[in-house]
Amino acid sequence: MYDHDPSNLTDAAALETETRLQRQFAQDSEESDLRWLMGSKRGRRIVWRLLERANVFLPVFRANALEMSFAEGNRNFGLHTLTLIHAHCAEHYAAMVKENANVPADRNSQRR
Repeated sequence: MYDHDPSNLTDAAALETETRLQRQFAQDSEESDLRWLMGSKRGRRIVWRLLERANVFLPVFRANALEMSFAEGNRNFGLHTLTLIHAHCAEHYAAMVKENANVPADRNSQRR
């Protein structure tokens, strides 16, 4: 059985502190992992491919509303990833763009 007393403010404060610390640790880990991934040319290639597959750089219009909703959901994930990159390692984004500037455009069609 669960022994939780909602009137015990000490336990509530300790639980809140623990939850806040866990969230902070998860956020710090995510930021650190992203900096690590973007810190290498190979990692930046992976991220670039994910952003391309999410159609971050293309319009998501589709004639079918369900397909367009799905495409917009993918794009939303890509935009979230792009936001994290700009917030935590913007200098690596510039390098990633430069590294992929000379990649043939037909490479995109091979990935789908």
